[in-house]
Amino acid sequence: MPEDVLPQHHRATRKEKMVIAASSLGTVFEWYDFYLYGLLATTISAQFFAGVNDTTAFIFALAAFAAGFAVRPFGALVFGRIGDLVGRKNTFLVTMGIMGGSTFAVGLLPNFATAGVLAPILLVTLRVLQGLALGGQYGGAATYVAEHAPDHKRGLYTSWIQTTATLGLFASLLVVIGTRSALGEAAFAAWGWRVPFLASVFLLGVSLWVRLQLNESPVYAKMKATGNVSKAPLTEAFLRWGNLRIVLIALFGAVVGQAVVWYTGQFYALFFLEKTLKVDGMTANVLIAVALALGTPFFVFFGWLSDKIGRKPIILAGCALAALTYFPLFHALTMAANPALAEAQARAAVVLSPNQTVCSVQFDPIGKNKFDSTPCDVVKAYLAKTGVPYSIDPATIGDLASGSVALRIGNTRVDPPATALLAAPATRAATVSGYQKQLQAALTDAGYPAKADPARVDHVRVVAILFALVLLVTMVYGPIAAMLVELFPSRIRYTSMSLPYHIGNGWFGGFLPATAFAMVAATGDIYYGLWYPVIAAAATLVIGLLLLPDTRRHSIHD
Repeated sequence: MPEDVLPQHHRATRKEKMVIAASSLGTVFEWYDFYLYGLLATTISAQFFAGVNDTTAFIFALAAFAAGFAVRPFGALVFGRIGDLVGRKNTFLVTMGIMGGSTFAVGLLPNFATAGVLAPILLVTLRVLQGLALGGQYGGAATYVAEHAPDHKRGLYTSWIQTTATLGLFASLLVVIGTRSALGEAAFAAWGWRVPFLASVFLLGVSLWVRLQLNESPVYAKMKATGNVSKAPLTEAFLRWGNLRIVLIALFGAVVGQAVVWYTGQFYALFFLEKTLKVDGMTANVLIAVALALGTPFFVFFGWLSDKIGRKPIILAGCALAALTYFPLFHALTMAANPALAEAQARAAVVLSPNQTVCSVQFDPIGKNKFDSTPCDVVKAYLAKTGVPYSIDPATIGDLASGSVALRIGNTRVDPPATALLAAPATRAATVSGYQKQLQAALTDAGYPAKADPARVDHVRVVAILFALVLLVTMVYGPIAAMLVELFPSRIRYTSMSLPYHIGNGWFGGFLPATAFAMVAATGDIYYGLWYPVIAAAATLVIGLLLLPDTRRHSIHD
């Protein structure tokens, strides 16, 4: 860069610091809106999906959570195009209004008991609107900040935008924790869960005011003044192979790995604590909040470090560490959060020996199957509902007659009722209820806990493990905005970077919790869902090493 340009950049950066901070603050509130649903997935499954079995209800709740992510690429296309055509600032205002209005409306929705199937339909509709708005938000914020930053500090400056997702999650955690503490668990589960959604209307007002103070990006203003604004950003970005190739490399060589590491460390870990390890919701929220508070500064650290050593090495190192450490970290999390479960599993493993032709996967998209008509379904449904880990091994107990199943808890065999008793509607309910009591007694005798014992939760170790997971998130996420901005030319930057980011985070990341828990429900292995992020992170590592350029020295003033 010529010497006469550099001082001007430094002066502009100092002058725009408050503007960049305002942009980041508005984005924090937008993420707050989006993440409330994720934090309250267990409560929402009871409120809006009460008409199905418990396992299906929770997977449906996570799928509705993922619905907001599913449409994010479409929001990226719509608002990315608008951002490249008419500017970054005005796009901010539109996305904020849609996001805030949809979040407030969630707090007003009737539940399943009041409105029946209409309730989840309305919920998913609002999640879709949130996803569309968020799809247009991130690319604009990252582009806006990067276009104000000096070339040698772009990683540092954009890393503040990277903190906004975690800070938004942290803010929503604090509101949920405060509401739970003030109202108590019973009132919170009944109606108090609406309060954090309704309170977002105040944040919406602040956020809109903050966004109105922004000036347009100097890079975009220069393009507009010189007539260099793209007239067909979608065509230039995705129908010309030179740019489309970079989009695909960015997606599979960086963003997919970043996405699965992020959602594993910040969402799947929380769901795993609460749903699988049976840690009470308040404690789980507090523990993840502490880990996030400790880890958030590292977004800025790794953004700063990427200005020194490059974006690519840090992102791919985070993917590699995630692929190598997820299984031992989550095993350690079980030992720290619910040691009784880990001890029972080691002492008296639960082994299911089914006839595989009559054993279902415990997920019913229609929601009508209660999984109570075959012995295998009765066993798996109860084990899934209670979160008891088990393995499937037909060879353990020998050959089984058609429709039969055997279950062993350690050395104790607890066979389910006969198929004939389950086939008769008159005796089915009583038979299933009686067997569930028998199975629960056997599990209790073997030491399997109904929930995590608060006195045995090692809070320090749990926070340390969660912090390690968050640290991996900061490695992959801290430098990603700078890398994406630097990969694409100014005239189509908003559009080009938004699509791979939101495909990666919306589809590969957003569907991770629902997919992983469905994998667990199908296999009985509470760690089986980790194969999803491990394989995705490893694939990104390989593709990134081979194809991804390091963009640290790329100019964005083109």
